[in-house]
Amino acid sequence: QVQLVESGGGLVQAGGSLRLSCAASGLTFSNYAMGWFRQAPGKERTFLSTISRSGGRTYYADSVKGRFTISRDNAKNTVYLQMDSLKSDDTAVYYCAASTMEFGGRFTGSYDSWGQGTQVTVSS
Repeated sequence: QVQLVESGGGLVQAGGSLRLSCAASGLTFSNYAMGWFRQAPGKERTFLSTISRSGGRTYYADSVKGRFTISRDNAKNTVYLQMDSLKSDDTAVYYCAASTMEFGGRFTGSYDSWGQGTQVTVSS
């Protein structure tokens, strides 16, 4: 079955950077758009970014545009999220997700499979 495993989370000071990875297995990775979401305690899961199957198209939420960069390596079945200029408001559990659509979009319902999440904590 499809398995998505996030890694790279941790504790970082405000202004710092982290790079999240999401390793996929059990699927033909290049046939899936990929997305990143996050969920803070007591809040809904929110969209951050998505990347098309080939990696040629990307889209970002306004809250992270210019600070976060999504990329993928189809040879390694991995999608990344480079996070720079982190703020305390970025503290959350970060999830990757896979969509059979060409371009996943911003809605959780567009994604078929989810990882277990990785915690990111930004100290001020």
